Amino acid sequence: MSERLFHPFGPLFDENSRVLILGSFPSVKSRQQNFFYGHPQNRFWKVIAAVFGEPAPAHGDIEGKKALILKHHLALWDSIESCRIEGSSDASIREVRANDLHRILDNCRIERIYCNGKKSHEMYKKYIEPAIGREAQCLPSTSPANAAWSLERLTKAWSVLRS
Repeated sequence: MSERLFHPFGPLFDENSRVLILGSFPSVKSRQQNFFYGHPQNRFWKVIAAVFGEPAPAHGDIEGKKALILKHHLALWDSIESCRIEGSSDASIREVRANDLHRILDNCRIERIYCNGKKSHEMYKKYIEPAIGREAQCLPSTSPANAAWSLERLTKAWSVLRS
């Protein structure tokens, strides 16, 4: 059964952030942890660490994860502010209200925007791009549901963050 949920935490960025990465909506585990990519099988933190040649933060190390993102001038948030969703299933998302990215864009110089997976990109194209007039590139999802992509393939695709 789906329920209307609101994004439980704010974006992660600082005045030095230059690259914005958007997920779709926090998973059940991320909502429980009150932080991004909280499912231990999601490969996001391993991919980001590998792209920048850093050790991956431990699963529960939120401060280490924040430091990794900010050290490399990244910003994190999600395309969706609220929606109806069943569990963590992107396929079940409906009745979407998009996040207002001006909260980030007005406070740092974001040069590039990437979406983590197709649902985030779909929501971005439909709701956010028309409002802000900036394109985003879709990267392959780091979700465990995207089993066709190995960690090595994901890391190679996500290496665009370094350019």
